Amino acid sequence: MAKKIKKAAKKTVKKVVKKPAAKKTVKKTVKKAAAKKLPLLGVVTHYYSGIGVGIIKCATAVPSGANAHFKGATTDFVQTLDSMQYDRAPITSAKKGQEVGVKVKDRVREGDEVYAVK
Repeated sequence: MAKKIKKAAKKTVKKVVKKPAAKKTVKKTVKKAAAKKLPLLGVVTHYYSGIGVGIIKCATAVPSGANAHFKGATTDFVQTLDSMQYDRAPITSAKKGQEVGVKVKDRVREGDEVYAVK
């Protein structure tokens, strides 16, 4: 008995060349934070988590009772600056360049910006 050797039939494979899709131009509207349009009150330099106090270096004069918008990478809230202290003594307003302690309702981080809200 003779062994028959079967040759595998060659299959022709067509290469499909994909044409690059036409690039769609999509206009992305970048919404700038509303806080960027507001006047800057200062920047948070430190946060004491045990007592819930943030230290703010004031960029302008800040009166006690002013509304402030705390804005950062993970921070975004508005509150009234009710309790402000300088050198452990309550003050009614902070001067430009002064670092004051402010009781905050939520955690703030170093580098968070504080804006004035009407």
